[in-house]
Amino acid sequence: MNTRVSFDACKSYINCQLQRGETQTQPQASSPVVTISRQAGAGGVPLAEKLVNFLRQFDQREGCPWTMFDKRLVEKVLEDHHLSQRIARFMPEDRYSSIQDTIESLLGLHPHREALVENTSRTILNLARMGNVIIVGRGANVVIGFAPNALHVRLIGSLENRVRHIQEYYQMSRAEALDYVKRADEGRKRYLRHNFNKDIDDPMLYHVVLNTDHVGIEEAVSLIGRMVLDKARTLASQAAVAASPAPGT
Repeated sequence: MNTRVSFDACKSYINCQLQRGETQTQPQASSPVVTISRQAGAGGVPLAEKLVNFLRQFDQREGCPWTMFDKRLVEKVLEDHHLSQRIARFMPEDRYSSIQDTIESLLGLHPHREALVENTSRTILNLARMGNVIIVGRGANVVIGFAPNALHVRLIGSLENRVRHIQEYYQMSRAEALDYVKRADEGRKRYLRHNFNKDIDDPMLYHVVLNTDHVGIEEAVSLIGRMVLDKARTLASQAAVAASPAPGT
């Protein structure tokens, strides 16, 4: 993945949305937002990248191009809230102890982590309102909730396959990959439990849960992509009905 190209795409998306906001004279139909929650090694980022390409190809609506936000979401939060880049390291999808967090905040080492999570959530909501965006991680599905334009996806897989994927992706030994997967999974669970009092493994938090042991990335992209296109058509139809004059007027 080319990080520079991906970040430039995120910046272009924001600029496009700002320009649309300045030129729109009529309310626009809500555009879909997709969130992807994943177990480590289940293919969340590769799937999101391919889904962006799929939707850019098949979504024929006018508007800003589909864009993915994952780790660059942190950079967007820092930009949104005028925070120094040096505090980015305090925003992993995990947390220190509450006591350590409070002490560091009082000492001025970084803003309190609750404030950072709140700022992240505000950014997620802003992106969701703009639509045509895929957000990976950060509890985005919980932040957005089951809004009419949202589609929440959870990717899971067997530990063995996920460890193998991490080994191949990061060129790690099996022991290193196993440790990475376990730490990442636990960190993501803690993030949702501590900040939102939710269980990341609760299937009721998602529209669809896919087992990537049995559903390949390409098949998953096609499945999710068709669901997004159907949702976009439904939103456009609802907006057209709402905008049409009432009979007799």
